[in-house]
Amino acid sequence: MCYLVAKWFDGVGSVCMRASQGKGLVETMDRLSSQFGHDKLQLVAVSRPSAYGEYAPYSFVNNETEMAEEIAAKYIA
Repeated sequence: MCYLVAKWFDGVGSVCMRASQGKGLVETMDRLSSQFGHDKLQLVAVSRPSAYGEYAPYSFVNNETEMAEEIAAKYIA
């Protein structure tokens, strides 16, 4: 188990989703990168969000759809 963290380079805070390592995680990261671009959005997989204070505060979501909606609402609006 890991957590997928999405953070805009010039923003404060991030969106975090619990995930499983492997091909599914890579595919999720590819879809989000395709949707939002990769030049300003950082996607990383971490073992414990609490160990990475530079991404705090976290908004936790339950799935990829919620993550995409949260990214769009927080950072594109």
